[in-house]
Amino acid sequence: MSFLSKVRDSNPLVHNITNIVVANFSANGLLALGASPFMADAHEEVADIAAMSGAVVLNIGTLNDYAIDSMLIAGLAANRHHVPVVLDPVGAGATAYRTEVTHRLVNQMQITALRGNVAEVAHVVGESWNIKGVDAGTGDGDVVALAVKAALKLNCVVIITGKEDVITDGSTTYVVSNGHPVLTKVTGTGCLLSAVVGAFLAASGGAWLEAAAEAISFYGVAAEIAANRSCQQGVGSFQIEFLNQLALVTPEVYAERSRIQRLEQ
Repeated sequence: MSFLSKVRDSNPLVHNITNIVVANFSANGLLALGASPFMADAHEEVADIAAMSGAVVLNIGTLNDYAIDSMLIAGLAANRHHVPVVLDPVGAGATAYRTEVTHRLVNQMQITALRGNVAEVAHVVGESWNIKGVDAGTGDGDVVALAVKAALKLNCVVIITGKEDVITDGSTTYVVSNGHPVLTKVTGTGCLLSAVVGAFLAASGGAWLEAAAEAISFYGVAAEIAANRSCQQGVGSFQIEFLNQLALVTPEVYAERSRIQRLEQ
């Protein structure tokens, strides 16, 4: 059974502490996929919610001290209850504050998966890479080598998304070539992707790496189909059609269109 089928069969609860720009889009995307979103950051309840969830997704897009404390409380509760934690280090490296917060999070809890662009991941592990706002900027480094280094340093699955996506646990590495450039024209598609990774991890039975690779590829397949169906209407129509495809792409369609390559180490 595919991880996609397991997500839809199990309807996992995904606890999101995310940014104000994407909360609605992330919740709708998870619902379309077949997961159950829980969007909450109150200190009084986040530990309880994390403990009952299938996954916890932490997104630092709009930072403040209250949200950071919520993330720490939820992440540590998830660790105690063996719930996978996904960290999306939005804009890490853009400011010293974001970088410091990201370091605090990865040092004080055990994350299961780190999902970001190449510049964000580089700054999480103390490497230099150009960044512009929350975008990756330019660079000529070895993305696969960076991902492997980060995975070994953080003891987690690292997902670097871009024109091609790299997913690794430090010993096994996959490259995914599904997706469409229009994803970069809609706010929140990367943040929703991190939430989708959380849903797949929740249904994975501990097969973190394989579930993450399928999540990334499935998301790209949905984007490809949505872009093809909405290409004459523009990005607003793409956003709606993309939500449609998160619900409509079947395991069979996914299997036909998936492009995942396992690299030789």
